[in-house]
Amino acid sequence: MRFSGRTARAPATNVPHVASWFIARRLSRLSALPRISGYEEGLTARLLALLAVVLTATGCLGPVATLYPPRADERTKSLWVLGHGWHTAIVVRRGDISSSIWPEHNDFPHAQFLEVAWGDRDFYQAERGTVWLALKAAFVSPESVLHVVGFSAPIEQYFPSSDVVEVTTSARGFDELSRFIHESYARNGEGQTVRLGQGQYGTSSFYLATGNYHLLNTCNNWIAKALRAAGLPITPLYSMTTGNVLRQVSRFGRVLRESSL
Repeated sequence: MRFSGRTARAPATNVPHVASWFIARRLSRLSALPRISGYEEGLTARLLALLAVVLTATGCLGPVATLYPPRADERTKSLWVLGHGWHTAIVVRRGDISSSIWPEHNDFPHAQFLEVAWGDRDFYQAERGTVWLALKAAFVSPESVLHVVGFSAPIEQYFPSSDVVEVTTSARGFDELSRFIHESYARNGEGQTVRLGQGQYGTSSFYLATGNYHLLNTCNNWIAKALRAAGLPITPLYSMTTGNVLRQVSRFGRVLRESSL
């Protein structure tokens, strides 16, 4: 099964749209504005050409040979990539996590699974996303957050409207992904994580996170970087949207559900 690039429905739980969607919607209306000057038009063309060169030069990244694919004699672990409408998330079995690498998973002692995602603090924690919050996130995001959810129901049951792709990693790759997530928690002066309150649904929490959200570093880019840390053949630069992430992951993962509009 292949992802067509269309956007899946958001899950029954209230997951926010990423800022880049709002921006894309607004940019699509620029054709109705007065024509820009020749200088501005030429500058825009040159910038787009430069971006095309950069994208071409980077190419699609292959796997990290020391981590993926798993060796024949190596223990493997599974993770799941979810498509929540306009953003993606990663789910792992809590029992697979090493406490010495990602000790924060112990904040959810009764959960069988953990879902992790990342994004702009103000937009992600808002009860309702707005155009202003989207633009602020894209260009002047002051802080970012991790959203961690603990649950024990089957993944496809807990997220009934989401895309689900299962990925098999090497044990070493899984540990590197766990390390990436651990290092994404921001810390106070005492070295402790900073919990920002209840998350969006279920047993969940927001935590202050490292990294800067912006138009070219969205929640989906972060997910791709986490998967890349596991050695998987995914290109974070090409992963600004849910469709970009899911199309790449479906090439080496097993599609369990592709949501329909």
